[in-house]
Amino acid sequence: MADSKEAGAEAPPAGAAARGGLSLLSQGESEEPSAQGSALFLGGNEVKSRAVVKYSSAPPRTAFARLEEKTDLKLPPANWLRESAKLGPAGTTILGNSRKSKPFSSFGMAYDFIDSVGNDVDVVSDSENIKKLLKIPYSKSHVSMAVHRIGRTLLLDELDIQELFMRSSQTGDWTWLKEFYQRLIDQKWQRKKKSKEHWYQKAILSKFLYYSINGDGAAQPVPSATEQQESSSSDQTNDSDEASWPAPFEMPSSVSEDPSASSQGLKNDFVRNILWTFEDIHMLVGSNMPIFGGGRYPAVSLRLRDNNKPINVLTGIDYWLDNLICNVPELVMCFHVNGIVQKYEMIKTEEIPNLENSNFSTKVIKDIAQNILSFLKSNCTKEGHTYWLFKASGSDIVKLYDLTTLCEETEDKYQNPFTMPVAILLYKVACNMMMKKNQNKKHYGTVRTLLLNCVKLLDKSRHPQIIASANYMLSELFQLDEPKKEESSESPLNENSDESYSEEEEEMPDSDENGSYSTSSDPSDDSKAVAIIKSVGELSVPEKYKSIHQIRPSCAFPVCHDTEERCRLVLSYVLEGLKSVDSSIKKESDLPAADPNTPIPLKYEDESTRGGPEGLEKQMALFLDKMGSLQKGNYSSQSGMIPGSWQHKMKLQLILKSSKAYYVLSDAAMSLQKYGRALRYIKLALQSHDTYCCLCTNMLSEVLLFLSQYLTLCGDIQLMLAQNASNRAAHLEEFNYQTKEDQEILHSLHRESSCQGFAWATDLSTDLESQLSVSCKCYEAANEILQFSDLKSQNPEHYVQVLKRMGNVRNEIGVFYMNQAAALQSERLVNKTVSTAEQQLWKKSFSCFEKGIHNFESIDDATNAALLLCNTGRLMRICAQAHCGAGDEFKREFSPEEGLYYNKAVDYYLKALRSLGTRDIHPAVWDSVNWELSTTYFTMATLQQDYAPLSRKAQEQIEKEVSEAMMKSLKYCDVDLASARQPLCQYRAATIHHRLASMYHSCLRNQVGDEQLRKQHRVLADLHYSKAGKLFQLLKDAPCELLRVQLERVAFAEFQMTSQNSNVGKLKTLSGALDIMVRTKHAFQLIRKELVEEFEQPKSEETLPAADSSPSLNREEVTKLLSIFESRLSFLLLQSIKLLSSTRKKTSSNLDEDVVLKTNKQIYSQLLRATANKNASLLERVDLLIHLLDQLARGGGGSSAVVQ
Repeated sequence: MADSKEAGAEAPPAGAAARGGLSLLSQGESEEPSAQGSALFLGGNEVKSRAVVKYSSAPPRTAFARLEEKTDLKLPPANWLRESAKLGPAGTTILGNSRKSKPFSSFGMAYDFIDSVGNDVDVVSDSENIKKLLKIPYSKSHVSMAVHRIGRTLLLDELDIQELFMRSSQTGDWTWLKEFYQRLIDQKWQRKKKSKEHWYQKAILSKFLYYSINGDGAAQPVPSATEQQESSSSDQTNDSDEASWPAPFEMPSSVSEDPSASSQGLKNDFVRNILWTFEDIHMLVGSNMPIFGGGRYPAVSLRLRDNNKPINVLTGIDYWLDNLICNVPELVMCFHVNGIVQKYEMIKTEEIPNLENSNFSTKVIKDIAQNILSFLKSNCTKEGHTYWLFKASGSDIVKLYDLTTLCEETEDKYQNPFTMPVAILLYKVACNMMMKKNQNKKHYGTVRTLLLNCVKLLDKSRHPQIIASANYMLSELFQLDEPKKEESSESPLNENSDESYSEEEEEMPDSDENGSYSTSSDPSDDSKAVAIIKSVGELSVPEKYKSIHQIRPSCAFPVCHDTEERCRLVLSYVLEGLKSVDSSIKKESDLPAADPNTPIPLKYEDESTRGGPEGLEKQMALFLDKMGSLQKGNYSSQSGMIPGSWQHKMKLQLILKSSKAYYVLSDAAMSLQKYGRALRYIKLALQSHDTYCCLCTNMLSEVLLFLSQYLTLCGDIQLMLAQNASNRAAHLEEFNYQTKEDQEILHSLHRESSCQGFAWATDLSTDLESQLSVSCKCYEAANEILQFSDLKSQNPEHYVQVLKRMGNVRNEIGVFYMNQAAALQSERLVNKTVSTAEQQLWKKSFSCFEKGIHNFESIDDATNAALLLCNTGRLMRICAQAHCGAGDEFKREFSPEEGLYYNKAVDYYLKALRSLGTRDIHPAVWDSVNWELSTTYFTMATLQQDYAPLSRKAQEQIEKEVSEAMMKSLKYCDVDLASARQPLCQYRAATIHHRLASMYHSCLRNQVGDEQLRKQHRVLADLHYSKAGKLFQLLKDAPCELLRVQLERVAFAEFQMTSQNSNVGKLKTLSGALDIMVRTKHAFQLIRKELVEEFEQPKSEETLPAADSSPSLNREEVTKLLSIFESRLSFLLLQSIKLLSSTRKKTSSNLDEDVVLKTNKQIYSQLLRATANKNASLLERVDLLIHLLDQLARGGGGSSAVVQ
């Protein structure tokens, strides 16, 4: 055994003079070198023992005074019974006239070393109790102990039946146990008085210890023999009872309370608290054994022995265990005969098991320890229950009873005095686990079990503070904002250590293969016992109970399958907490709040009472005023709670928790598109928050941030309700439904405030405009809150989200007003002027867009800013359209107002493009803005062309402006970009070219004079016709447009021909015109295809009624164009025949021309015959034309010189 300098161990730590302020060492520290412990090798059997002194109040150790021979110990020393720091309570305790081991001694230790309880330590107890248990197989004396389980730790306390029953005869507290004891165990129970010999031995030992203190100051008067006799023989009915059995006591309210604070009557009264590891058993042991210096080693224990009585096994085990527990290497024995000192003897600790008459095996003691621990751990499974380990005097049978279950069968289940200390300890251990910052979630199952058992033990009316606090901690175990990982198998919540166990689970029947203990089959005696050791001899058998040591149901943290379930659990705990707080303030009847005759308003208000958006403005102003006053900390509770009281602090925490839970529920309902339910939950969250604001004396920025988030979500919900108006009835039903739990929480909130602070934000309106306005106000309020303190800079992401949403809802409102204006415009008669209502709507819409653009620009959101600029452009176009209706349709001209608004629209579209910068930023938006810009230019040009403002401008000026606008429209219309919009772009570009060509063609007809200009127009008309034809040919659904363009080109050729004089020139132009005619074949093929489809469709419709057909052909237009085409072809062929015939007469014959002439004649004759037949169908006519054009192409109807 290692040399250990124990002197340091006995020095009181700084500040530990007063027992109330224990100065504790942390787990790793030790007070002295011996704290490292040692292994003892005894008689070949190795028993591992290690002791670490966690706390010591003993003074520095001094050598004991060796008494001279013949010293008479019956005579009291001068310092006898004087409080001695060197002995601590040892002298008086051993005498027995003061406090004996308390029934709650283990609890005092557990409170002081709360870190060790629940996980590290197996047993917490007085060393006397440990010794008594390990001596069971050797001793005939009775054993009576209370056992409690906290986590994996067992707390052992002496349960003095005699003292209890003396107490019960006075107070009536333990009558049920007395009856049970008399019925089952000892029918003739009566108090056994201690013998005179017992008191004599106590007194002589006390005097011996006082003599052994090395000369201690002046002597005190020695009490007379009669006084001493009275004090020693008294039955300790008054003072000792008061000390031993504390009254129910108050406890700290919140989790943050100092866990080391001592509770009334539950003090740690030991001189030394030692962490003793015996083999694999970890124990926190309290010891009062006096330790001296003066032997061969720095530490010795001192014992007094009667020389006439040999040491027996029980005494030897006592001495050995005491020295092991206190890590004392040597024992000094003083022998006396009738109180006269004879001699001293020194024995090493490891030699004690081998003393004469006191031989015992240390290995057997180790087996007994392991077996008893296994037996207790396997059977004391219910946390919070008081178990009673009992062995009657002289009996071999050890029984274990569950006193809590027995007590519950009586009238008052709170009669068990252990209930309160156990509940407090469960609470403290849970607090301690919760407060550890590095605490892994895998302990949450254990914490939850501790707290549930704590709440189960307590009477709600007597201990509201602890119950409220425990429920709050239970609610804190569930992380509301955690990602949904519960479904995964690796969830840390279920990786519980096997030390946890569930209070819900029934005990497993113990099935030891040896059948060593079980519930007895004898109903008369043992039916109440939880477990029985049939013979104490079994405890010496190695690993007799080892198999049961592992039987422990595990306590998994409840797996919540979804967010709603998790929040509902949290709210159930919050409600219990609120009930506890409320019950402790005043009885319901005394309260001014929540009058039972006044229903809690849940329904939405009627529009008329709210006054629409104007009423909203007032409510917002009041709300912001209130938020401003919160910064100053106004307090207004209706229930009369005192600020700073535990009720006030706890209710604030619980209300905040409920608001968070409702917020998470609302968010979950929102993602499920249950918008009515979401609004109900966010309403409850905001009502909770409103109450919090009323009670709060100092608003934290974190709480303001929550409020901003709640309002943001409320805005989202109102917006979604506005967009899902079709399902309003279902949403309304969900909104008005309320669970009993929610109503009870709301009732608790109404005790403190009216909860109407956010009524403006949470009403379910039936009016779209109102819903959009409320949504916008919610975002504005959320933004205002961020401006109050430094929240904007601390939470940039949330700030960006709020502004983005605000911009979005302003866009929605702007679009809403814009659509209303467009609807008014369409209802208005054509020649009416613009109404004031329309103009008001434009202003509102424009204002919303402008604010929205500002929101997006302030957070550098170029894409959304561009979209709003685009919408503003659209609004300008609606304004322009509104002005076009004024005036008579026949005299209509493109007005200056139209021009102004279209130019404004163009400006906004160009701003949108500038905002985006390049197409890469957001291709879809870029393309969309380009298209809208192109459309605006195109509309402007078309209107100017169709309704030329000739009263204000010259024809040339108008033509120039139209040409410029058309070219700009073309610039922003990308025909080459492959996209869904490509056919539209191609059609638009083709139309532009067609219109420009028509315009130049018209100019050419109507213009006289400037030949240079005429030439320019001719070239431009030809160019645009050519481009229009090419683009229309790319399209499959525009055959009529292609036909019209080609016919106009032919007319253009005919017009050119009129100004030509030579036959050669005319023939050339004719050939070109016929060539254009040939190229219209593509258009006729498309028309034919559609006619065939139309013809076949009635047949297919009989089988496929829902056949999707392409847009049907305009037959009237086709017929009209066909007639024109036939007449123009006929005319061109006739002119060609005439010209070719006349040139043939004048000049020598040309073979090519002969072939052309012959072909043209044939085609002309067929065409004449066909046009003469009035009964031919449209399809037949188209077929004939295709056939003729084929012939014309083969026969070379046009010369090789084709005008393109």
